[in-house]
Amino acid sequence: MGGTSTKDLDYSGTNNKSSFNNQGQDEEFPAETQIQVGSMKGELRDVDYESSEDMDEEEEERKDMLVTLDVSRKGARKGGIGGMFGVLKGLVGSKTLTRQDMEPVLEKMKDHLIAKNVAADIASQLCDSVARKLEGKVMGTFTTVASMVKQALQDALVQILQPKRRVDILRDVLEAQAQHKPFVITFCGVNGVGKSTNLAKISYWLIENGFSVLIAACDTFRAGAVEQLRTHQRRLNSLHPPQQHGRPVVQLFERGYGKDAAGIAMEAIAYARNQGFDVVLVDTAGRMQDNAPLMTALAKLIAVNTPDLVLFVGEALVGNEAVDQLVKFNQALADHSMSDHPRLIDGIVLTKFDTIDDKVGAAISMTYITSQPIVFVGTGQTYNDLRSLNARAVVNALMKA
Repeated sequence: MGGTSTKDLDYSGTNNKSSFNNQGQDEEFPAETQIQVGSMKGELRDVDYESSEDMDEEEEERKDMLVTLDVSRKGARKGGIGGMFGVLKGLVGSKTLTRQDMEPVLEKMKDHLIAKNVAADIASQLCDSVARKLEGKVMGTFTTVASMVKQALQDALVQILQPKRRVDILRDVLEAQAQHKPFVITFCGVNGVGKSTNLAKISYWLIENGFSVLIAACDTFRAGAVEQLRTHQRRLNSLHPPQQHGRPVVQLFERGYGKDAAGIAMEAIAYARNQGFDVVLVDTAGRMQDNAPLMTALAKLIAVNTPDLVLFVGEALVGNEAVDQLVKFNQALADHSMSDHPRLIDGIVLTKFDTIDDKVGAAISMTYITSQPIVFVGTGQTYNDLRSLNARAVVNALMKA
């Protein structure tokens, strides 16, 4: 398709006298003035769990021993990793561990994982993995037994969460720059998971690192979708206003509603290439995986435009429901693809991570099911509430009683 005229791009804010004040803040968006400009340069910070990550080994062992004493007096507690390890008291001694010996421990371990939002079948497979590692080993003291079980479970969980391939977006954008083309990311997922908001957070991170961003408004179904992106565009440009006579660092490419999303994405990518934009972020309509027309449209958009990265946006809050959505979404993309080798999800954006406390099992389940990495973690409402996944921190949270 040919180039586009700039009249279809949104430049709201660039000619509005009140849009930028002397500090580079948009007067209409006072909440964003709390953001420290320049705070997100470089790689994203890891999501962390201070309450569990900072606990040293001695403190853990001390707590385990207290659990043993408590169990011996009162019986094993319901749930919690402490109660699970309390059952290990019966395994202490110089004997070879059998699967039958481990069954009570494995059952409690499974219940604990499910309580933390790990899908039931995945919890079972994790417990089987732990059992295979421990079967046939000779047990010693309680502390030795407890630490062996914990280590086996931690190793299995970290192995799941460590990405099979490294997604380094900053590096990949630079490589695309060298080839004089934009790096294209397509966002997809069901309705209401925070797709547009997290797209805006990622935009902010990219412009903090010196890249220019073109947002392609390809949600041509939901009323207000384009306006929502326009609001984000104005906020982002208020935080990073252009130099005199310079173009805004974030621009919006839109064609309104009811148009073919694949065509809009194609035009946006062509425009970005011609105008020298570094990144194109394609916002698509939220859709349920059983909506055949919309899934066909998404599969077409991906097949026609071959984005560099296809990210599924899912809520940490809904736990196993997000896992089910992701599995069916991938299957629907395959079913509705026009290719014998369909393009599926490349990675995951996990939103509302700050709302789940230590119930982080959805992260385990989603990566286990897809073998794809969690690329971004949304942790709040402002643009700098974006993190990367720290596998060990998530495992520590999962192990917490």
